Amino acid sequence: MADFPGTARVVIIGGGAVGVSALYHLAKAGWTDCVLLEKNELTAGSTWHAAGNVPTFSSSWSIMNMQRYSADLYRRLGAEVDYPMNYHVTGSVRLGHTAERLLEFKRVVGMGRSQGMDLGILGPEEIRGRYPFVQTAGLTGALYDPYDGDIDPAQLTQALAKGARRMGARIERFCPATGVRREGGEWVIATPKGEIRCEFVVNAAGYYAREVGKWFGRDLPMMVMSHQYMLFDTIPELEAWSKEVGHKLPLLRDVDSSYYLRQEKMGFNLGPYERNCKAHWVTKDDPFPEDFSFQLFPDDLERLDWHIADAMARVPLLEQAALTKVINGPIPYTPDGNPLIGPMPGVPNAFEACVFTFGICQAGGAGKVLAEWVTEGATEWDMWSCDPRRFTGFEDREYCVAKGMEVYGHEYAIHFPHHAWPAGRGKKLSPVHGAVAAQGAQFGAYNGWERALWYARPGDDVSEAGTQTWARAGAWFGAVAAECAAVRDAAGILDLPGFSRFRLTGPGAADWLARQITGKVPGVGRLGLAYFADDKGRIVTEMSVARLGEEDLWLITAATAQAHDREWLLRHLDPGLGLVDETEEWATQILTGPASRAILAGVAEADLARPWLTWQAARIAGAEVVLMRVSFAGELGWEIHSRIADTARVYDAVMAAGQAHGLKPFGMFALNSLRIEKGYRAWKGDLSTDYTVLQGGLERFVDWAKPEFRGKAALEAERAAGVGKRFVTVVIAAGDYDPPYMSTLWLGDTVVGELTSGAWGHRVGACIGLGMLRADLAVPGTEVEVEIFGERVAAVVQAEGPLWDAQNVRLRG
Repeated sequence: MADFPGTARVVIIGGGAVGVSALYHLAKAGWTDCVLLEKNELTAGSTWHAAGNVPTFSSSWSIMNMQRYSADLYRRLGAEVDYPMNYHVTGSVRLGHTAERLLEFKRVVGMGRSQGMDLGILGPEEIRGRYPFVQTAGLTGALYDPYDGDIDPAQLTQALAKGARRMGARIERFCPATGVRREGGEWVIATPKGEIRCEFVVNAAGYYAREVGKWFGRDLPMMVMSHQYMLFDTIPELEAWSKEVGHKLPLLRDVDSSYYLRQEKMGFNLGPYERNCKAHWVTKDDPFPEDFSFQLFPDDLERLDWHIADAMARVPLLEQAALTKVINGPIPYTPDGNPLIGPMPGVPNAFEACVFTFGICQAGGAGKVLAEWVTEGATEWDMWSCDPRRFTGFEDREYCVAKGMEVYGHEYAIHFPHHAWPAGRGKKLSPVHGAVAAQGAQFGAYNGWERALWYARPGDDVSEAGTQTWARAGAWFGAVAAECAAVRDAAGILDLPGFSRFRLTGPGAADWLARQITGKVPGVGRLGLAYFADDKGRIVTEMSVARLGEEDLWLITAATAQAHDREWLLRHLDPGLGLVDETEEWATQILTGPASRAILAGVAEADLARPWLTWQAARIAGAEVVLMRVSFAGELGWEIHSRIADTARVYDAVMAAGQAHGLKPFGMFALNSLRIEKGYRAWKGDLSTDYTVLQGGLERFVDWAKPEFRGKAALEAERAAGVGKRFVTVVIAAGDYDPPYMSTLWLGDTVVGELTSGAWGHRVGACIGLGMLRADLAVPGTEVEVEIFGERVAAVVQAEGPLWDAQNVRLRG
């Protein structure tokens, strides 16, 4: 066709709310030479049948940011683009039935306040003041969100489309992408109207994203659920009330009963998330369709009987309404329920903005984030919660279906800090998994790897229900205290499968690495921590670097960072250098505590007098191992790195040698307590692109004398201007609860910072927080307050350095 664009800077595949929002935000960023391809009409996928709720509530800091941005954008979008929109900002009442639920609400209120939102808690006696038709029996309270509401998804999409077109972007409807190829450093997108060459491509294909991903060699971690909601006819009493007060009811969410109830005109919209849910397009008799545009599944109301009855009991007015319509449509799910937004792993200049379970409330923020990824190579907020690289390829179809159904059936569940979800487990097992399990290990998954969280003693509650609490002193507490005591007084061993590790080799490898990290590359035989910054000086990742030879280095990083860090390294790798992912070839045990040298002396052929931060090749039980003199627990210790085939005999030999020295196994809960006492940071908690290297308190890892390293100019400018916030350790006069992630720090009535980690330190006998504080307050002895589940408790800023073994005498012993 004569007017069909043959080139574009960006091509977006998919015309739902998210894809069109991405187009709109790219155009706002000045990238107007962009084309969106939609095989049918805009909104033909999940968007057209979406309920259109727009909550800001989330227990995730980054997703709350994204949803808050969406709600703000939608309030002004209609006027900005001159397009009529039905957006009702009604507020919402989120009901709680338990004390634990009220604690979750209070935590989210604190997060919202930090983001500039005024959410509130309602007592049972206050709920009817907001929602007069609800029965409050059995309720402990509610969360009131004045920013919540609902929007017409089609109008939202068309408004974004109008704005994008007005800025110069282009939308091609009824023009499906049919394939892609890489040619001459460009993407060539095939369509029935012709080919388009582009620099960047975005998969925004919704529940078709997996099919589109296959063109790029990707098997997206996703599945599709059917979600039903019901529309009820006009109720005279509700109509009379609405006309009298001049507005709609707030959106009601009974999260412990797992449904929402929304006023729809003068009737209701009821949408449950049922446990006996149904996945679609996963069996031979239910194949994936070539086209499902503007289609629905047959009604299946029997599985919703309980929820309908519960909603009618909670809001008896609903019983008066006649059911007029059932919507049963497909909604895509990833294994953790969060969307995919960011670089397509392993594929150059390709991005994903797809698999949105809550696409309407997230579309605005997702478009902003995606546009930042494409135009700037990084996002304003750390968006690891949605980054496609959080999945690493082990997530097969069976796993995706099991996890997707688990997430759907627990859509409104509380995410307790010590609870491990049971579906899809056992994907990756340590070579000594059986031996660890036999000692009472209770497991959690890290990038699919099963690791011991804690070791249950006889009589300890090991039920799933026992982990579903916010309280510090849960079923694990006594066992974890004993594990920490063993590490402090004798020795502990932690089986740690799944460390991500990369072998960097080739002429100039060390010089290349020096330009990537802020600090120095260790010498041969040494190891050290290395921090990678982006161009803005923000913390990208942390790796341990072991210098095996002049141009031979091991880069070891977190299990969950495998795809992220591999992508970062490969993206910047100089020609001629080699990078090999050796993660699957090695296993690791941490042996640490004052008796660890004596234990190794009885079993290892090694020089155990070598100092801290060195490595050596050694032998244990006849097997070659690598011993690294380092301990994340902050005691005398070694990491024992062994080949997978040798790990069982190495582990057995160390365990046998340790029996005479009080060696005990310990788990990840104990390690978290131990590392916080040392002020050691955790990736994507304390270390993220939400903070710069200087804000993170990592200046000792910056070699200012180097002529260049990534982020140097930004960090020099920040140092000259003054760092606005700084990393601190605080000791907290906490009660029964440790502070959750992003708990707010207060000075009087002013928010002055936030905690990025918090836990009980068993060696120091205190509740400890790590976090960011306004720089002028980051002085030892400063008294602030920490908001923990709505209560402010005293906290005192500590001197820089660890609370335990401040001079590292035990660590270097």
